[in-house]
Amino acid sequence: MATIGSLGDLHPTLALALELKRRGHLVTVASTGYYRDKVEALGLTFRALRPNWDPTDQNLIAQCEDLKSGPEVLFRKLILPHLRDTYDDLLAAAAEADLMIAGELVYAAPLVAEKLRLQWGSAILSPTSFFSAHDPSYLVNIPEVYRLRRAGWGINRAILEFGKLLSRHWWEPVRSLRRELGLRVACDPVFKDKFSPDLVLALFSSCLGAPQPDWPRHTLQPGFVFYDRHSPHKDDSPELADFLAAGDAPIVFTLGSTAVHNSGDFYDVSMTAARQLGRRGVFVGAKSTSTATSADFLALLYAPYSRIFPGASVIVHQGGSGTTGQALRAGRPQLIVPYGWDQPDNGARVERLGVGLCLARSAYSVQSAVEKLSQLLADRRFVTMSAEAGARIRKEDSLRIACDAIEALLDR
Repeated sequence: MATIGSLGDLHPTLALALELKRRGHLVTVASTGYYRDKVEALGLTFRALRPNWDPTDQNLIAQCEDLKSGPEVLFRKLILPHLRDTYDDLLAAAAEADLMIAGELVYAAPLVAEKLRLQWGSAILSPTSFFSAHDPSYLVNIPEVYRLRRAGWGINRAILEFGKLLSRHWWEPVRSLRRELGLRVACDPVFKDKFSPDLVLALFSSCLGAPQPDWPRHTLQPGFVFYDRHSPHKDDSPELADFLAAGDAPIVFTLGSTAVHNSGDFYDVSMTAARQLGRRGVFVGAKSTSTATSADFLALLYAPYSRIFPGASVIVHQGGSGTTGQALRAGRPQLIVPYGWDQPDNGARVERLGVGLCLARSAYSVQSAVEKLSQLLADRRFVTMSAEAGARIRKEDSLRIACDAIEALLDR
């Protein structure tokens, strides 16, 4: 099982890996070396994949989360220059495997599968990754075209084709490596090749994005699969349980595992907004001394979302797929402040679903946060719709369905 990215990418992989291990399979997780200790502590075999980047590097995260240029920075400066290294590492890790499951940023996966003639499946974590012309997403590098999402399939298909042409030069390192390895040279790493011809797992609920006619043929949508423990030996702290039990449901503020390292004034603004509203607050990932724990506020470097979100009045977060899934499952209203990638699209989908609101990162101020939070706290429709979505997601047997599909692929 191969994945590159943040904990939002690693955690679904761990959920699948642990269930497959429980079923008796030998599972190896190949990922960024930074995660070795976390993976091995779970009793899973780990193989490092280059590039050996630090997912807490503030400067790198700031570049990748620029709404306009972030995708190009990640692809052309971080991942693709190390494509040969990733290929070599993954080829060695998968040499004895019967099956490979790969995340979409592992652009070496289709090459390894072709070289080893290995069956493989792809794990897709958010609707925007499918680039559907029937259900257009908010694309961070061309946000203007989102206004055309209702213009019809033909217009949106043409926009996507134009996007392919604009980004085609990005993928010359993939074509070059394919030539070197004697593989087919024609490739489309983002719009086609990241989707396995054997099995595509859409690991998000149909609440967030329903299946579309232009999804790949072999797509199965189990829903979100969850893992959020900090370590196998430590759960949430007693102070968190005591705080949640000591008063009204707090507003929970978090920026996931990546944006938190480039948080700007998010936590300071959030604390001031909570004070003005007279609400208690929990700040997950907060490092600022101004968000020190007090009677009405609790600052934690980490807390399992599955334990803290259900007790929230509102959840304020960056809109990553994993965090959005946890908030949806908790059945609580959300305010999404996107920092990049799929986050603006997830925010737009949450708004359309009626379970929350979205506020641009550049517009997140004390005044705007108070206005949006007041709306979420006062309008019972958000509570009702969120509870309905949460009940639906909690009924989805996602982990079993996904692992059954993986086992079925093994048996072919």
